[in-house]
Amino acid sequence: MSAEQQHRDGQAADPGPRSLAQALRERDDASLGALLRSRPDLLHPVPTDVTQLATRAGTRASVLRALEHLDRFALQAAEALAVAPDPASYQELLDLLAGDDGDEEVAGALPATVALLRERALVWGGEDRLRLVRTARELLAPSASHSSPTGLGPSVAEATSGMSPGRIQAILTAAGLPHTHDTVSAVAALSGLFADRERVAELLEGAPEASREVLTRLVWGPPYGQVTAEPAAHLRWLLDRGLLLPTTPGTVVLPREAALSLRGGRAHRVPEPTRPRVAVAAERKPQVVDAAAGGQALAALDTVEELLRSWDEGGPAVLRAGGLSIRDLKRTATVLEVPEPVAAFWVELAYAAGLIASDGGYVEEHHDRHDRPDADAEGYEDEETRDARTRRRSGEAEHYAPTPEYDAWRDLPPAERWAWLLEAWLPGTRAPGLIGGRDGRDRTLSALGPGLDRSPAPEVRRRVLELMAGLEPGQAPDPATLLERLRWERPLRSAGPRREQPEPPRTGVRPAYGGGVAANDPEALRTKLTEWALLEAEMLGVTGRGALATHGRALLGAEGRSEGAGAGTAAAGSARAAVVAALLAPLLPEPLDHVLLQADLTAVAPGPLVRPLAEALGVLADVESKGGATVYRFTPGSVRRALDAGRSATELHAFLDRHSRTPVPQPLTYLIDDVARRHGLLRVGAASSYVRCDDESVLDEILAGRRATALRLRRLAPTVVGAQADPRTLIEGLRAMGFAPAAESAEGDVMIARPHAHRTPPRTPPAPVPDGPPAPDATLLTAAVRAVRAGDRAATAPRKETPQAPGGLPRTSPADTLATVQAAAMTGESVWIGHVNAEGAASQRLLAPLRVEGGYVTGYDHTADGVRTYALHRITGVAELADEPDGAEPAR
Repeated sequence: MSAEQQHRDGQAADPGPRSLAQALRERDDASLGALLRSRPDLLHPVPTDVTQLATRAGTRASVLRALEHLDRFALQAAEALAVAPDPASYQELLDLLAGDDGDEEVAGALPATVALLRERALVWGGEDRLRLVRTARELLAPSASHSSPTGLGPSVAEATSGMSPGRIQAILTAAGLPHTHDTVSAVAALSGLFADRERVAELLEGAPEASREVLTRLVWGPPYGQVTAEPAAHLRWLLDRGLLLPTTPGTVVLPREAALSLRGGRAHRVPEPTRPRVAVAAERKPQVVDAAAGGQALAALDTVEELLRSWDEGGPAVLRAGGLSIRDLKRTATVLEVPEPVAAFWVELAYAAGLIASDGGYVEEHHDRHDRPDADAEGYEDEETRDARTRRRSGEAEHYAPTPEYDAWRDLPPAERWAWLLEAWLPGTRAPGLIGGRDGRDRTLSALGPGLDRSPAPEVRRRVLELMAGLEPGQAPDPATLLERLRWERPLRSAGPRREQPEPPRTGVRPAYGGGVAANDPEALRTKLTEWALLEAEMLGVTGRGALATHGRALLGAEGRSEGAGAGTAAAGSARAAVVAALLAPLLPEPLDHVLLQADLTAVAPGPLVRPLAEALGVLADVESKGGATVYRFTPGSVRRALDAGRSATELHAFLDRHSRTPVPQPLTYLIDDVARRHGLLRVGAASSYVRCDDESVLDEILAGRRATALRLRRLAPTVVGAQADPRTLIEGLRAMGFAPAAESAEGDVMIARPHAHRTPPRTPPAPVPDGPPAPDATLLTAAVRAVRAGDRAATAPRKETPQAPGGLPRTSPADTLATVQAAAMTGESVWIGHVNAEGAASQRLLAPLRVEGGYVTGYDHTADGVRTYALHRITGVAELADEPDGAEPAR
């Protein structure tokens, strides 16, 4: 007996599983759990049995998601199976991937890849009968209208399905094959000719050079071409011999068998069985990397604090469509002294961390008062929420402002504040780099506006950090090889052959942040997400000088992961955040309680200042420059601002003397005394408004000035001048003239002008938009596998023939139902019952009755894998189990 005959006999003796459901049923619990872990969409809801699991695993949406999560070589193996015979042997698959010449790397990587495809229920069957799931074959196989991702077209049989028998016989004759008696044998003969490499080579020896050039252009795809009604001679030569077959009028295709012969048996031009290596672009000392990352982390905290401080009394208005206007973003960028795309990133980060929000967003998000945490059963609302509702009704514009969480965040130590921001950044799905680009409807994407969520963003961000963590400490990756590695791990599946990828960023070239990306270009989006992840990590201090810092590696720990971005103190206090903060804290300088005063009316803060000192100094002086040391400048306007806030000249002198490591310069002392001497000399109150001053000469000077004309002043008394402008306008006008007026109350007391912090109502940070269902934990997997096994045992248990109600439920009389259930309870046997619940949903249950009393039956439900109680009046009927064959185990 020949080896081929023995192989056929072996297949006949052991045909393997007949369906995907049977293949899944033969798996052990660990393998079934691995499937549910790799494809979590199959768990929602939990399948009732293995048959339902197999059906769900073959749906188009689930198969598409599974294919999108394959690496490049696994996807190439699936694409090769889609053009192979169904079923195909392992050797046929290997030949398609390795070609006639073989490939050791492909041969070494293929067993693990086939095991991966089996684990994810995309391939089933034995080694000699590998089957691709039907939906996956439909997605990846070529058709008459489009080619396979491999660049292969339809087979000879598929391309000639509508061709006349006479035309097929004419092709046989032109190809040098004998006539056949039927079309089926003719197509088989032509397929055999094109599948034979040597015979195809002999056939092409007599082909015109132009014909061979046409085949060269089509062989790697796409295999389709256009011909006219009167094709040229070199095209006619190919058409006559079936090397080009018509598909639609004017369109021809190179048959799959011929293309494979010309390719040397390869389904892909370049199989990629091994993952690309991430190259090292630079290598630095880990201490240098950590120090640089610590400096960046401190700068990130300063930037976010500056942003929130600038919006403390109420930030920009919210656009009608949501988000910031271009003008407000430019103003914010000016305040932060960064480019606009970078400012947009900091704004989005503060928003994701729950530190800023719209002051009317609470009313927008909650339409029912019972859903609001600040509304009790009587409908009570706090003052801030009531004010926001009033503004909405009156048409007043909403504004962005810090949230109450900002106050809690500001009081944390610097390292914990940084960890809070990172807990929002890492899982966030909003992509600030898209700001300024266009969406699918050609609308501009704005900061804090809709349309910025991209579900692949957190996966790309985390994977970039993981690949950097795979290098030695201090090594900075080459961005080009990093991007190529990500492309290999998550290739983009397309309907045609893989196109040439866009050129990645060159080593040493730092891409600019932002710039947008086309809404319909997923490859460009992934490239940009990778670049943005590298830049954002550098700006935040996760990396330093291009390499991952020590605290950045700790950020990848799975322990203590928060469910949402910026989940308040819970996120800041999570186990991971605590570890990261502990590693970062030694890299951040201790806040200082002193400054260095200089004779040029400046103060130098050689490091970060303690919060009370920084806040007080921010009122008394203007920030002139930032960096490693912050320079503050004292001006008459800044000193007047401190006096307006209620500080006296004596208090300011004492404050500077207490916090300066250098003597207070005499020019600064004179500046404070001079401004204080004139501050409050004029008093402005509400009449419409008025000015009063004990020194009549000062009022004479004001009335004589030309710039006072716009204020429309009129002397009411020797020491009082009336004005038709409001008090605020009058104060600003007098200050523009060089005076230092102070506002007074109706009682004549000086009014202290302190800034009033504006806060939004309490709100939850924006939740990331997930890319599919979350990965299940071990508890859920164990419970799901048990439920599927129990439901499968129940569904496959045999039953005796009984009358059936609509829907296949057993149908027996109430007396027979009660008698059968009581008998089963006494004998310990299981029975099938039909049950209709209170909502009218019907189901079949395999029940082992334990107790029957009070109109209820209690027993072990094999379908639910637990003890259940059912009302007898809701049971449609009972069916006994069929007798088990010898050696079979009963369904228990």
